[in-house]
Amino acid sequence: MTTSAAAGMATVPSPCNQVCRIDARTGWCAGCGRTLDEIAAWGTMADERKRAVWLALPARQAALRDPSRGDR
Repeated sequence: MTTSAAAGMATVPSPCNQVCRIDARTGWCAGCGRTLDEIAAWGTMADERKRAVWLALPARQAALRDPSRGDR
């Protein structure tokens, strides 16, 4: 999903891609980029908050791939 697609959706899908492994350095899932708190709350999270999480994911995933880009 692109960030623009996430922004325009009425019901925001989960970014889970079944690669569930939390990175010890960042606390983000190596598969989707969410935190454990975001993963746990996803089912009850407001769509606005879900969209905000989606918007943060590309930068998180880039940081997971290249630790020199920073974390958290």
